[in-house]
Amino acid sequence: MKKVAILGATGLVGQRFIQLLQNHPYFEIVALCASDNSAGLKYAQAARWKLDIPIPSKIAEMVVRPCKPDIDCDYVFSALPSDVAGPIEDEFRKAGYTIFSNAASHRLDEDVPLVVPEVNLDHLELVKHQKGPGKLVTNPNCSTIGLVMALKPIMDNFGIESVTVVTMQAISGAGYPGVASLDILDNVIPFIKNEEEKMMIEPKKILGKVVENKIEYAKFDIVAQCNRVPVQDGHLLSVFVETSLKASTEKIIKAFEEFNPIKHMNLPTAPEKPLIYLEGVDVPQPKLHRNLGNGMSVSVGRIVQINERKFRFLALVHNTIRGAAGCAILNAEAYKHLYE
Repeated sequence: MKKVAILGATGLVGQRFIQLLQNHPYFEIVALCASDNSAGLKYAQAARWKLDIPIPSKIAEMVVRPCKPDIDCDYVFSALPSDVAGPIEDEFRKAGYTIFSNAASHRLDEDVPLVVPEVNLDHLELVKHQKGPGKLVTNPNCSTIGLVMALKPIMDNFGIESVTVVTMQAISGAGYPGVASLDILDNVIPFIKNEEEKMMIEPKKILGKVVENKIEYAKFDIVAQCNRVPVQDGHLLSVFVETSLKASTEKIIKAFEEFNPIKHMNLPTAPEKPLIYLEGVDVPQPKLHRNLGNGMSVSVGRIVQINERKFRFLALVHNTIRGAAGCAILNAEAYKHLYE
């Protein structure tokens, strides 16, 4: 059993880490870390718990620690906000810890893998070439995860020339307290800071290939427009893709349904089906489908052929499970399976 610590444990993503790590067969939480304002308090006092399950009793009584690299643990999960994550993760890395981060701070660093295990598991090998005693693995932006999982089987079978994506992103993606109620109720906010930039560059790294211990980014263009909508959980993506080879809706659906490249690894957090194609004219929907595969499956639907190489479809990802904590945990499971 690996002992793990959670940085940023009191926030929404930190709470998801706690939920998903309960009774985990590989990992045991031994430390919860947060800001100086929370350090020294019992977790139940420090956290404004927002999940629809009770705080686990053992967790509730744990005393929150500061984010300092003096913890007796094997792995560190980072749910820190990106504006503070960088230097804190650097401290832990220099102290020899293995970190699995949900933060954006180091995602585009040349020697840091940006991983969704079903999509680019081979990128984990970059950790072998990281300098210093510690290791750092990151997972992408929440919407990016849903996008690349849907694009990967298309790319593998038909190639990709260009992608356009419009997102409708849940309010939980903004953290707590997040978006002011007077701004989001009865409204859509057509701007999320840095989101479009992330969605236009991160997929190119993820869908790129390892060449001489570096990532050669994918060559196709991505255009993104991101919107905040009054939904609690679940990011819905409207995707337009131009393929390199001729394709059909039937062939793309078949590629979606057959996509399961890490099934043989039997990782605890991996869903039975990473992609679930839904038949119907009005699916997927966040309220109905965000929890498929325990929140780890990406659901796709409404695929329409525009011409022999252009298609559009919808994809839905649970932004705080598959799109955040769940992906980081799956990365840690894959890392343990491959390297320890």
